[in-house]
Order: sequence, then C-alpha cells, then structure tokens
Amino acid sequence: MQALLWEPEVSARRAERGSTVVSTEDIRAHLASRRKEALVDLLMDQVGRDELLRERLMLEVAGRGAKAVDADPLYLAIDEAVGCIDDYVDWREAPSVGETLGGVSDRMETLLAQGHAAEVVELAAYGLGVAKGAFEYVDDSDGYLGAAVERLGALHLAACHKARPDPVELAGWLFAEHQSDDYGSFVDSVGGYRRVLGVKGLTAYRRLAEAEWAKVPVRRTGDDRQGSYGRSRITRIMEDLALASGDLDELVEVMSRDLSYSYAYLRITEVLRNAGRDDEALQWAERGIAEFPTHADSRLREFLAEAYHDRGRHEEAMALAWAELDEAPVLERYQALNIHAGRAGAWPAWRDKAVARLREEGKAPKGRAGARPFGVSVTDASELVRVFLWEGDAEAAWEEAVAGGCPESLWRELATRREKAHPEDALAIYQRHVELALTQKNNLAYEEAVQLLLRIRAVLHKLGRGEEFGAYLASVRAAHKPKRNFMKLLDARTW
Repeated sequence: MQALLWEPEVSARRAERGSTVVSTEDIRAHLASRRKEALVDLLMDQVGRDELLRERLMLEVAGRGAKAVDADPLYLAIDEAVGCIDDYVDWREAPSVGETLGGVSDRMETLLAQGHAAEVVELAAYGLGVAKGAFEYVDDSDGYLGAAVERLGALHLAACHKARPDPVELAGWLFAEHQSDDYGSFVDSVGGYRRVLGVKGLTAYRRLAEAEWAKVPVRRTGDDRQGSYGRSRITRIMEDLALASGDLDELVEVMSRDLSYSYAYLRITEVLRNAGRDDEALQWAERGIAEFPTHADSRLREFLAEAYHDRGRHEEAMALAWAELDEAPVLERYQALNIHAGRAGAWPAWRDKAVARLREEGKAPKGRAGARPFGVSVTDASELVRVFLWEGDAEAAWEEAVAGGCPESLWRELATRREKAHPEDALAIYQRHVELALTQKNNLAYEEAVQLLLRIRAVLHKLGRGEEFGAYLASVRAAHKPKRNFMKLLDARTW
C-alpha cells in the first residue's frame, strides 16, 4: 500500500501543479462559453438523476402559471420524513428527522410564494397530521421535531390567509386539531385564525366547542381530578375563545369550572389583577385561601399577603406568611417571612418565633440520616444552619450543626466560613472531604481532592504544623495508589 503523504508534501505537490488545478471559476467560464442548447441538454441530463433538482424546476414552471403544480412529490416527502417512522428514534437521530421535515417545509414555502396557497393548506394539514404521530417514536428532548412541526403550523396559517378556505370546514379541522393536540400547541389558537375564520367560521368553531364543553362537569374542592388531561384541552379551547372575544367575565367563568385545586384561584386572581380589577382579584384570592386553609399554593398566599400589605392589613399578611413557614420550615420561607415582617415593622418578634419553629423541626425524627460527624443522629438541623449562614452568623450555624447534624455540603461551607478564626475545625472537615471526593472515582472528584489538599496544606501552615503535611500526603497516596489518574494529578504538582 502506498504510504500516506504528510501535509507538507501534499502542499508541495499542489504548488508544483500550480495553474493545472481546475477551480470553480474555471468551470463557470467554461459553461459561459457553451451554447444554450448544450447547457439545456446538460441540465436535463442532471434532472433525470437528481430528484430534488427535478422537483425544484417543476415548482418553478408551475409558479409561472404554465401548469398546475404536482404536489404528490411533497406528500411523498412528508411520508418519507415522518410518516414511515414506526420504530424508536433516539435523541441523537432526532435532529435529522427535524431537518428532513424542515426541508419539506422549505419546498412548501417556495410553493406558497409562487401562488399555490390552496395546495399548501392541504399539504401543511396533512403534514401536521402525519408528524404528530411520529412523536410516539421520537425522543425529541432537544425539540428539533417540535420546531419543524410548529413551522408546519405557521405555514398552514399563512397559506390560509392567502387561500381563504371554506370557513366552516376550516373551523371543523381546527377544532379537531386543538382537541387532539397531545404534544404541544403546533397549530395557532382560534384567535390566530380569527381573520381567516370570520364570523361564520368562529360561530361554527364555538358551536363545536360549546357542545363538548357542556359535557364537562363542574369541580369543587375535594372533587376527584382523574381525567384532567383530556379536560384540559377543551378548557384551553374555551379560554382561547374567551380571549379571542375579549370577554373577561367569560374567561373567568371558564376558569372557574374547575376549582378543585388552589392554583385555579391563583390563575383567576392574576387575570383579574392584570385587567385592573383588583378588588375582585382580592375576593377570589380570599376564596381560595378559605377553601384551602392548609397547603394552599404558595403563590396564592403570596399574592394575598401582598394585597393585604398594600391595604395596610399587615397582621393578616403576616398570618399568611407564617402559615407558609409553619407548613414547611425552610430557608426560603424564612426569607419570605423576613420580607413580610419588614413591611409590617415587626421582624424581631417574628424572627424569634421562626427560629424556634426551625429548631423544633430540626429535632423531629426524619428516619436514618446516615453517618454525620460533629453531632449525628436521626435529627437534622440543616435549615437552621442555612438560616444562620444566610444571616452571616457562622458561629451560631456551627453550634446548630454540631448539635443537630447537617449534610456534607453545609459542613464544607461551614469549614470555609470558619477557616480563618477556627482553622482546626476546618482542617478536620477538609480531611474528611478528601476521602469523600476520592470515593467517587472520577477525574472531576480527583481535581476536587487536589484542591482540598492545597487547602489542608495552607491550614496546617497557619496552625504552625506545616511539617505534618508531608506525612499526611504520603498517607493519602498510600491509601489511594490504585487510582492512577489521581496519582498523575499529585505527581504533576510540586508539594
């Protein structure tokens, strides 16, 4: 076998050939010198071999109005792109599916630009129907197929604006699409089609929707929420109709058909507030909290608390903020309580109460917490530790961690905060975390272990015990000698 040429040798040979290499400009000049008939013969020969070129030229001829367009190749292309998918397509192959369907949309856009809107309406509708079936088999985690199908939806709407199909038939198709939309909204809402549908089409669409809506029962607090998925589609359709008509009261009525969960009240309050109907928004929020006095949606409580503050009803606002913390004593709700109490001018009293609640929660049994040095048991002071760290009181955070235990991530933060004033405490934690990192047996963990070793060396020098580091490093090497990548990282440094 002939030896492969090194790149310098290749460059040298090219230089020797010089002007004998034919460029694209040479080809252009050659074609420009040929007679028209010869060029046509050459192109027709390629048309017989190249399906995409043949189809492109057919579309151009149809665009001149000489002949009706033959859309069959595009229907076939849709089938080949997504209609024939009947086996699993993983995320690595999904982009090619989306790109193939996107290529079909490119050709449809050309057809639309050439004045064949009616054909594009039918093609896009067919493509949407076929493509939606492909989602069952395609892992579209990155959204390539979804983007291609959304583009088909946009093409359908654009073509409808030009072709003006029968509004009643369009309303029937559109309603069926919205009712069967299991993978996201690929077809624009009824509001987007409003100009195309006109009064006649909108009336037909509403008639279909209301017939289906009449079958949907009212739900109240405590009602069974099974079957919510199918119900959500017709609900969305009715909400779109209300939005298209601009009737806010109709929208609220639709949204209030299902009040079996507290978030439903929040949605209504937000709609009313955005419309400037603040008093009604307040009433709906109060209704929601009355129906769900415990474990209400946090955003609903926050909405109502803010509304109370705005009206000077600070005690009622604080009662809601406290209910949030009492149900879930965590740092984030402690921070929210702090903000609300600040508005009420009463933080010191509420802080003492909140700290007591967090401490009480930390002492409650939570099952086996695992081995946790510096005060381990089945209790956990994590949230109180986080609170004190947030407040900048590292000493109080340390005391709570020692007494009640906390996760390793918090011990690491505590070590960083205490390293300057209490290097001995930090040293013990850093040494433990070296071992924890090395148990993970991956290069990222090995890098972390090296950084911890550097911190340990610095702390030992600060303690006046720098001579101990050599023996400690030797013990780490001996214990983890089989970890070759870790050994390489150690060897690459001058210790």
